[in-house]
Amino acid sequence: MTKDEIMNLIDRSLFATIGYADESGRPNVRRVFCVWHKGLGRHLISTNTSSAHIQSLLKNKSVCLYFSDDAAFEGVCLHGEAAVHFDREYKALLWNEGDEKYYPKGVDDEDYCVLEVVAQSGRFYRYDGKGDLSKAEMDAYDQRKTFENGYAKMTKKDNG
Repeated sequence: MTKDEIMNLIDRSLFATIGYADESGRPNVRRVFCVWHKGLGRHLISTNTSSAHIQSLLKNKSVCLYFSDDAAFEGVCLHGEAAVHFDREYKALLWNEGDEKYYPKGVDDEDYCVLEVVAQSGRFYRYDGKGDLSKAEMDAYDQRKTFENGYAKMTKKDNG
């Protein structure tokens, strides 16, 4: 898969599976809505500060994020570190109308945060092969990119 094909997979996925170790060292996974990306190497997820995965990731930053298209038999697993953002800039970027049902105090709700996954390496596969992604390759691909809503990008592309 080319890096553009991997980016296309990430953009159209909508959801990703996040893997982390809990406070007892047990492996855990969660399915998360993940549509904000800065190229291949940085991904944003809005979530609850009080959630178990955030509490664990504040103590152990090791994380993986897996995007897939099961119908096309494509997937990419990114390994890296988590950063938890509480500042308004990140929270406002991911805020959507209707989010107040989850965060009644709005963008400044103390139970609202943004998880950023910063990839250090990756592994992809497709019916025609598999391969690795290095941090250097992702950094080169991601140069000059800004955070984009991949779902909105795909919807716009589909509608002309």
